[in-house]
Amino acid sequence: MSGTTTAGTQRSADAPRHRPDPTAVSGNRWAVLVVLCASLLLVALDATILHIAVPAVSEDLRPGAMELLWIVDAYPLVCASLLILFGTLGDRVGRRRVLLLGYGLFGAASALAAFADTPHVLVAARALLGVGGAMIMPATLSILRHAFPDRRELAVAIGIWTAVAAIGAATGPVLGGFLIQHFWWGSVFLINIPLMALILPAGRWLLPESRGERPGPWDVLGALMAAAGVLGVVLGVKRAGAGEGVADVRTLLPLLVGSVLLALFVRRQKTRAHPLVDVTMFARTAFSTSVGCIVLAMLALVGLELIAVQYLQLVLGLSPLETGLRLLPLTFAAMAAAPPVRTPSSGSARAPWCRSASR
Repeated sequence: MSGTTTAGTQRSADAPRHRPDPTAVSGNRWAVLVVLCASLLLVALDATILHIAVPAVSEDLRPGAMELLWIVDAYPLVCASLLILFGTLGDRVGRRRVLLLGYGLFGAASALAAFADTPHVLVAARALLGVGGAMIMPATLSILRHAFPDRRELAVAIGIWTAVAAIGAATGPVLGGFLIQHFWWGSVFLINIPLMALILPAGRWLLPESRGERPGPWDVLGALMAAAGVLGVVLGVKRAGAGEGVADVRTLLPLLVGSVLLALFVRRQKTRAHPLVDVTMFARTAFSTSVGCIVLAMLALVGLELIAVQYLQLVLGLSPLETGLRLLPLTFAAMAAAPPVRTPSSGSARAPWCRSASR
C-alpha cells in the first residue's frame, strides 16, 4: 500500500501543473473560437467607432479641447496600460474568470457611456471600457492557445483571430457612421450591450478554464508602475499639446513622474526572475526599430483619422456614413502595410515579451 501511495505521489509531483487537456475542448473548439472572436471584435470596434461620432459628441456635450481628447483616447490608453496587469492576473486566478468579468464590466461601461450627459461621465465610462477591454483581449488569445493544442489548427485559429481584430478596427468608422446617421451618438456604445448579453452566457458555457503553467509571483507593483508611467507621460503630452507649455508645472510634473516610473519599471524588470516584460529584447536594434516605427505609424494613423473625421463632416459637410466610407482606404492601407503575423507552427520565435499570452 505504501509503495503504491508513494508511486502515485511521485507521479503527481512529476506531472506539470495546469497543462492543457487536448480532449477537454476538442469537440467544441471552433465554437470557442467564435466566442473569442466575437469578444475581440467588440474590443477592436470600440477603438475606432467613436472617431466618427466626435462632431456629434462635441455638439451635444460641449467638451473642451482637453476633454475631447480624453473622450477619444481614454479607452485605448487605459486598455493598453492594463494589458500586462490583467494578462498576468489571468495566469494565476483563471483566464476564463477574468474574461467573464471583463464581459460584465464592458457591458456596464457601454450603458454608462451611451447615456452620459457630461464630458466627465463619458471620459470615466470610456476608461471603464478600457479596463474591460484589457481584461478581455489577453484572455482571448491565452484561451485560444489552450483550446487548440494542435499547432496547425492553432495557426489557423490565430490567423482568424488576427483578421477579426483588423476587420473590427476597419469597420468601426463605417458602422459608427451608419448608427449616428440613423440614431444618436450613444448608439455606438449601446450596440455592445445585446452582444455582450449573448456572449456572456455562451462564454460561461463553452470556454475552458486555464492558468499559467509556471506563472511565478504576480508583480502587481510592476504592472501598476507601467500603467501609471504611461498615463503620466500621455497626460503631460496632452497638456503640452493643449497649449499650456512644457515649462508649466501641470505639464512638467506628470511628464517627470511618468518618466521616472517607466525608468523604475524597466529597472525592476531587469532584476526579476519572472519579468512581466522581457526588456532585453529592446537591446536588439531590429526589434526596437520595428517597435518604434509601429508606434510612430499608429500615432500618425490615429491622429490623421481624428482630424479627417472633423474636416470631412464639419468643413465638407459629409454625412457620418459618407465620412466612414471615405476613411476605409486609410485603414486598409495600414492593414496592407502591416507585417504578417507568424506563429510557432510556422517556425518563428514566439513573442517572449508577451508573457501571459504564451502560457
